[in-house]
Amino acid sequence: MVVSGSPHIHGPESVAKIMWGVVIALLPALAVSVYYFGLPALRTVLVSTAACVACEWLIQRFMLKKPCSLQDGSAVITGLLLAFNLPATLPWWLTVLGAMAAIGLAKMAYGGLGNNPFNPALVGRVFLLISFPVAMTTWPQPIDYAHPDFALSATDALTGPTPLGLIKENLQQGVSVDESLRTLGVTPLELLTGHRAGSLGEVSVLAILLGGLFLLWRRIITWHIPVAFLGSAFVFAAILHAADPQAFLPPGFSILTGGIMLGAFFMATDMVTSPMTPWGKIVFGLGCGLLTILIRNFGAYPEGVSFAILIMNAFVPLINRGFKPQRYGC
Repeated sequence: MVVSGSPHIHGPESVAKIMWGVVIALLPALAVSVYYFGLPALRTVLVSTAACVACEWLIQRFMLKKPCSLQDGSAVITGLLLAFNLPATLPWWLTVLGAMAAIGLAKMAYGGLGNNPFNPALVGRVFLLISFPVAMTTWPQPIDYAHPDFALSATDALTGPTPLGLIKENLQQGVSVDESLRTLGVTPLELLTGHRAGSLGEVSVLAILLGGLFLLWRRIITWHIPVAFLGSAFVFAAILHAADPQAFLPPGFSILTGGIMLGAFFMATDMVTSPMTPWGKIVFGLGCGLLTILIRNFGAYPEGVSFAILIMNAFVPLINRGFKPQRYGC
């Protein structure tokens, strides 16, 4: 009898089943983003997904000379998550460039799925943010359906700063946090439902949370990274706010704004670029949360989720080395 290499335990899950489960989990947030930003949001999602799929097929077919692996759904996930990190009104050709960076530079250059050290969607987003900062920080305002001319606003796409961006600009001009929050006039309900400017993935906290609970229910992800990510971000933001309430945002506002919820449930939990063990995942999540708040408050950008996750991606080999699972039989 020939015994193959480990592991020998067979489970019902497969790569394709997991990937398409993530797609299902993203559908509520996708529906909300299309509701708030209209057809431009749907266009961005379709262009990003199609570009990622086409780029992966072309590289596998003509450069790597490997069999096509599009059926596993990983390219679709990359396209969706990249779109969720972009403004709805971003020009289509920039979306294609981001998809090429995500698939070509961050994924296929390392050999494809399972070999990439960094989250491909975040690499595509950071590439666009550094190369085209104006286009990547031009945020559309949500459609006001209560306005009699809401159909016109859906096509004109008025732009404005995100809540985090506006408050950071005000702080640089000497405006206190309390005054900025009063000027902003965003209610907790609007933060939960997503009625604010931002990327597609910054819209509805409730929609993202619903998708995250679905991933937990399906056991596609575990609780370790999301809880550690959000918990450390909340505690660190609370410490800063307690030290100087007029210079640092309240912890609740920090959690409900920006892409921290999307990052905690969908980006940081990527199986390829996150640690393998429970304690390793907790350390990874703690680092992501701390770096996010650190970059938001002391960095040049109002948002720090993407950079925080990519930095912690680089530490994953060290985390895995420090938190090795117990050997079978020991």
